[in-house]
Amino acid sequence: MNEETSRETKASLQLGVLLAFAGGFQDAYSFIGLGGVFANAQTGNVVLLGVEAGRQHWAEALRHVPPLLAFVLGVGVSETLSRPSVAAVLRWPARFALVLEIIVLGVVGLLPGGVPYSPIVVMIAFTASVQVTTFRTLIIWPYNTAMVTGNLRTAAQAAYQAVADHDREARRKARSFATVIVSFVIGAIAGGLLTSGIGRHAIWISAGVLLVALGLFLYDEHRGLLRDRFRRDRDAE
Repeated sequence: MNEETSRETKASLQLGVLLAFAGGFQDAYSFIGLGGVFANAQTGNVVLLGVEAGRQHWAEALRHVPPLLAFVLGVGVSETLSRPSVAAVLRWPARFALVLEIIVLGVVGLLPGGVPYSPIVVMIAFTASVQVTTFRTLIIWPYNTAMVTGNLRTAAQAAYQAVADHDREARRKARSFATVIVSFVIGAIAGGLLTSGIGRHAIWISAGVLLVALGLFLYDEHRGLLRDRFRRDRDAE
């Protein structure tokens, strides 16, 4: 795959929308279906840990620790994938990260109802961390695919600059971040409704969206090859 095309796909708005939808879906899924613990939003887990610890509900507080540790582990794995020596072997670390997440979510959906919540939350938190750490750029700006706070601040700042300074680039930035935020919200709504309706198998919807995201890389690769062929033919004339 052309390296330039891969970088463009990795930072594209289309991919960001799909990843944000999956992020919102997974948080709603874990909170509703897995005992009120967040898989992606580790700020929420820290707050809930503090609240329960303050009430001296130690067992409840400790439920929020495993996803935090899994998230940290996922960051380490993602950073390892991006190291030049590893990336040279894998060739496409971003696509590998998506495949890893799809496989894990697929396994989660296969687990029987008797499996405890904690290991499932850990699995989702791990893959969410890999996603967040791997995909950090929206077009040219840093963003988060699985949480809203930073994206909302960026969108608000850009919207202010667009209005106050008539800044066209800020308008584009605000529009792009707003699109990602809306996608996250839609994902959370879908995750809540489907988890309540069909239970654990609902996570396959998120895996399916990530499969589409993986397909976006393949589509852009094909389009890039056609573009390169057109350029070669044009130069040869």
